[in-house]
Amino acid sequence: MATWSNASSLIVAAVILLGLSSASVAHGRRGRRSFVSSYDEPCMEMRLYLHDIIYDYSNSTSNSTSAAATKPTPLSTAVSNPGYFFGEMVVFNDPMTEGRALPPSPAMEEETAVRAQGVYLYDKKEAPNAWFAFSVVFNSTGRRGTLNLMGADLMSEKTRDLSVVGGTGDFFMSRGVATLSTDEVSADLSYFRVKVDIKLYECYV
Repeated sequence: MATWSNASSLIVAAVILLGLSSASVAHGRRGRRSFVSSYDEPCMEMRLYLHDIIYDYSNSTSNSTSAAATKPTPLSTAVSNPGYFFGEMVVFNDPMTEGRALPPSPAMEEETAVRAQGVYLYDKKEAPNAWFAFSVVFNSTGRRGTLNLMGADLMSEKTRDLSVVGGTGDFFMSRGVATLSTDEVSADLSYFRVKVDIKLYECYV
């Protein structure tokens, strides 16, 4: 009986170890990550350029990367100044690049390894102002996952900060700040390019 008891104990221990090993493999890197936090120096930095081509019924639908989901509210035209599209919401799926050059087919997801997907809405009557909520989606062999950004884009300022409130994949639970600065705007307002400097102060590596 003692021999059988010892054998049973060994079998149970082996099953437990096998289960823990399988769980570790299933969770991939997450089980081996360490938390890095510093509010003086970022644990990760990157610079990307966001390209937005809004569909305005006259430009090419194949190249457009954003479209208005709502019209400006009547309040936007009930004031003495233009109203700056107050109440309009835009949905976008914009390419993001490491350089300033616009991809040949910006609306095609396979053309770019990084995209910004989300919404922005105009929320001020007296001056251009927007509120953003979007995910930066990485889909390449070098980086996979998302960073989630949100906050006010105060267009009257040269630079604006959005909060990085979380992430997934290679950016699991990351937090930090993304600084936006307008890099180019077309004369008809159908295209704009924004420089996005991302600094993460909480990382799991």
